[in-house]
Amino acid sequence: MEFQLQYTDPASEARAGVITTDHGKIETPIFMPVGTCGAVKAVHFSELRNQVKAQIILGNTYHLYLRPGLEVLRAAGGLHGFNGWERPILTDSGGFQVFSLSGIRKLTEEGCEFRSHIDGSKHIFTPENVMDTERIIGADIMMALDECPPGLSDYAYAKKSLGMTQRWLDRCIKRFNETEPLYGYKQSLFPIVQGCTFKDLRQEAAKFVADKGADGNAIGGLAVGEPTEVMYEMIEVVNEILPKDKPRYLMGVGTPQNILEGIERGVDMFDCVMPTRNGRNAMLFTYEGTMNMKNKKWEMDFSPLDPDGCEIDKVTTKAYLHHLFKAQELLAMQIASIHNLAFYLRLVTDARKHILAGDFVQWKNSVVGQLGIRR
Repeated sequence: MEFQLQYTDPASEARAGVITTDHGKIETPIFMPVGTCGAVKAVHFSELRNQVKAQIILGNTYHLYLRPGLEVLRAAGGLHGFNGWERPILTDSGGFQVFSLSGIRKLTEEGCEFRSHIDGSKHIFTPENVMDTERIIGADIMMALDECPPGLSDYAYAKKSLGMTQRWLDRCIKRFNETEPLYGYKQSLFPIVQGCTFKDLRQEAAKFVADKGADGNAIGGLAVGEPTEVMYEMIEVVNEILPKDKPRYLMGVGTPQNILEGIERGVDMFDCVMPTRNGRNAMLFTYEGTMNMKNKKWEMDFSPLDPDGCEIDKVTTKAYLHHLFKAQELLAMQIASIHNLAFYLRLVTDARKHILAGDFVQWKNSVVGQLGIRR
């Protein structure tokens, strides 16, 4: 994987670049739709390509490991061969999902024992077998196994957790270097910076990760309960240390406002379930704020969802989508999910244009206040 940094905004840390993988190029800043089980909920790949303009999607190691399972994935030639998505894929390590199973998992130095949420069967994730699993899934970008502690953890726990994450990272790198890709194309491994909301721990983690010389680096453990301003502060602390010539990935964040603030602070890659999850619950994101499509105010509004949006936005009226949600038609969730993902991709594409034009901060300040308005 290669990263070319093309331009940095003169008034901020916002960057425009290009990531090149064996499955194609990714223009940054970029938002990555989440395809937990190998599919983005309610959105077909043709819509991801043509309407959303997605350049890369995510898969989830925990869920794919459990179902369909590694035997099926390997026989199919990896996730690309299984689901037919020919563009880049990133897989997380499954760590966040495992650690969310607080009642049915046990953390040790070796790894994390857990029980499947599907059938209760017992499993263990170690740095080594997670690397093996991600090799079988075959993502272009693999994430290291880490512990994601609660956002409001105390200092003692955060420090202990970070030590574990760093030892696991060394084991991940060792296993990654001992193994080869299985399907004839290259894979990259991204370490993850943890450290909760403690500046010294984040600095220590960022230095530890930066010294590994990986193809890219991720920032984890944010947007998990801490105040938004603290999240922004931690991004700044970490990005002062992470190398500028490698892409930076802020995991699991977030709202359109969060994304613009992250871009301003030097983040290149984002993912979040919010566009599809909120879409399935009738919330649409727009430059003029959010719209609850179940509200009666849309019942007689025959204007398009967004005249400047994707094709579906232009041919679907607010009144029609309101009707679909009231009638509990599955098409409602599909249209709303496509709209939201297309808006998120449009947002980062517009951000990139203004970074290249040198006026990102002025543009961002002119739109960020509108994004949170409820309509």
